[in-house]
Amino acid sequence: MQYTNLGRTGLNVSRVCLGTMTFGNQCDVATSHAILDVAADAGVTFIDTADVYPIPPDLATVGRTEEFIGPWLRDRRDAFVLATKCYFPMGPGINDRGNARVHMIRALDASLRRLQTDYIDLYQIHRWDDATPIEETLETLDDLRRAGKIRYAGASNLAAWQLMQSLRASDARGTVRFDSVQPRYNMLFREIESEMVPACVANGVGIICYNPLAGGMLTAKYETGEAPRAGTRFTLGGASGELYRRRYWQQETLEAVTRLANDVKSRGRSLTHVALRWTLDQPGITSAIVGASRPEQLRDSLAGVDTALDDADRASCDAIWYALPRRRPSELG
Repeated sequence: MQYTNLGRTGLNVSRVCLGTMTFGNQCDVATSHAILDVAADAGVTFIDTADVYPIPPDLATVGRTEEFIGPWLRDRRDAFVLATKCYFPMGPGINDRGNARVHMIRALDASLRRLQTDYIDLYQIHRWDDATPIEETLETLDDLRRAGKIRYAGASNLAAWQLMQSLRASDARGTVRFDSVQPRYNMLFREIESEMVPACVANGVGIICYNPLAGGMLTAKYETGEAPRAGTRFTLGGASGELYRRRYWQQETLEAVTRLANDVKSRGRSLTHVALRWTLDQPGITSAIVGASRPEQLRDSLAGVDTALDDADRASCDAIWYALPRRRPSELG
């Protein structure tokens, strides 16, 4: 495993971060703990979760993923960097959601109980909240840090302008800043390269990207013309499966991935390994979030960390993005 600093901080994290949104739906307790064991054995020291997990979100299951992680983590807490998030509804009340002070304080305390810990290393807003001034959110995070309940703050799914507005507010008020962002990024979706990546590099903000394997599309297990398989992210209930299908399940994408898989295979490569290594090699990327529904699946994915790409691999990976049809922003998900 490889390690690096999170942005400009002194916090060291593994370059692969274990994603856990399958815990509690696709994975039972035993499977979830087996996946955590595989990650720990491989040297992964960075775990990412959220209070709203598992996916798909449902008020009947929110918090279950954190409840699965807590007992496993309890006796080895200091060996891991733990990240969780808040924003999405955790109850039926009008204040049971968002990035306002009242919800964030409640949400963090509930996460601490479920995770069986007294601090979170990286506490992140899961989405931008148009209804709450960013100054209120940052001041709340600053209070939580001063109380010793969080160490660092981050944000998921921001636009570059939102990150910059947040950093300006932090500088002006002397509060905690967002030391990391968590955007979607892989060789099939490179939108962050134009603005977010340069903004992060210039301001010392770490990038923890999710979907480096495009929800499984970049494992080359799907064939052109095939319908989405049961038990995968593309067939999750609620809006989650629809979201993943909208992101990646197009015939043009399936065809392009098949061509890329055959190309890298001709050089003795696995597309799964190449896709992960390509993501980690891109400018500004701190860590890539890799999840799994089975321990052996994660074990295979992690082999990508030790894969070395040659010029032919890099050229093929770079070309696939430009071969895909451009889509309206509303279709990107």
